[in-house]
Amino acid sequence: MAKVCYMCGKGVTTGNMRSHANKASRRTWEANLQKKSIEVDGKPVTKYICTKCLKTMKKAD
Repeated sequence: MAKVCYMCGKGVTTGNMRSHANKASRRTWEANLQKKSIEVDGKPVTKYICTKCLKTMKKAD
């Protein structure tokens, strides 16, 4: 399974790194994902959740 947020679907983004000479080389940005245990259908399940969703979940409590 790919590392993707269970709540919002946020994952890896790709783009270019640019040197001072403006040459492009490929790079990736990875989402800040944390492995957390959450309840799904009343059962505890370990899933990857991004920190933004964790913050939102914490505010909802």
